[in-house]
Order: sequence, then C-alpha cells, then structure tokens
Amino acid sequence: MSGPVETTEYRSEHLRPWTIPNAVTLLRLLLLVPVCWFVWTGVRGSWLPVVLLAIWASTDWVDGVLARALDQRSKLGEWLDPFTDRLGIWGLALTLSVSGVIGWWVLGVIVVVDMIVAFSAAKAARAGELGVSWIGKARTAVLFVAVLLVVMGVTVWPPASGVGRVLLVVGVVLHGVAAAGYIAKAHRHRKALRS
Repeated sequence: MSGPVETTEYRSEHLRPWTIPNAVTLLRLLLLVPVCWFVWTGVRGSWLPVVLLAIWASTDWVDGVLARALDQRSKLGEWLDPFTDRLGIWGLALTLSVSGVIGWWVLGVIVVVDMIVAFSAAKAARAGELGVSWIGKARTAVLFVAVLLVVMGVTVWPPASGVGRVLLVVGVVLHGVAAAGYIAKAHRHRKALRS
C-alpha cells in the first residue's frame, strides 16, 4: 500500500509550482534587469556592480540547495531555473558586448548554440528527457564566474579581467559541449520513440 501512496505524494510535490526554491529563482529573474543596468553603468572604483552580480549569481546555487534540502522539487522549477540561467547569460553577455568590454562573438556563439539546441531538442525537453547535465551546470558556473571577474577587472581590480576572459572562452567551449550532449540525448529519445 505504501508504494503507490509515496508515488502519488511525490508527484503531487513535483507538480506544486509555488515553492521557496522557485521564489528564489523568480527573484533572480526579476533582478536581472537592475543587475545588468548596474553592470552597464558601473564606474571604476565601485564595488556595487560586482557585489550585486555576485549576489545575483549565487541565487543559482541557493535555489538548488533549497530544493534538495526542503525536498521541494517541481516541474516549474525544472523549467524556470535553466530558463533564468539562459536569460541571465544572454543579458549579461549583451550588456558587456554593448559596453565594449567583451567581443560580440561571445553573445553570438551562445545564442546560436542555444537556438540549435532549442530546435533540435524541443520535443525531448517537453517530455522531461533533458535534465540539466553536470557539464551544463559547470558551464553555467564558469560563465557566471567569468562575467564576475570581467566586471571586477573593469571596475575595481584590473588583473581579474584577464582571468575572466580566459574563463569566458572556457565557458563558451563548455557551452558547446553541453549542447552537443543535449542534442545527443534528444536524438536517443526520438530513436526510442520510433522503436
């Protein structure tokens, strides 16, 4: 008797949209515009853009910790968290490109790769077959740290900029590797449906 009850309870929790981790993710989404604004208008000698960006990026780790600690996983969270990450990376890359801090190629590669994944793996994603891979998580972390260091280099500590730019290249490469993994997983999903 306990098996079906536990499954039903799990599904009920999994489908519940309003959770504390989702609230943190939603906060990260809402703060993206002001964070990009402060990064764009940040002046030399000011730690404000760096601190705001660090707090904003840390919520990506916080919502995952809370989801596991409180056992508050949800379908909404599985979609909202990576969507917010993607939007955040796009927004920050656009802000830094417009500011002339990084080359436009970074934003171009990221957007093109994301579009390819979106078109190639949309069905598998809707079916819940594209959970975030460890490479995808590492990619996001590296890109966030890279952007943080680049902003730090522009505003308060110039040596950080070089390290940030190297990590930016690493992050873009990991972005491509993660995308290839998602596309391969989507291909296996389509193949399984046909068989």
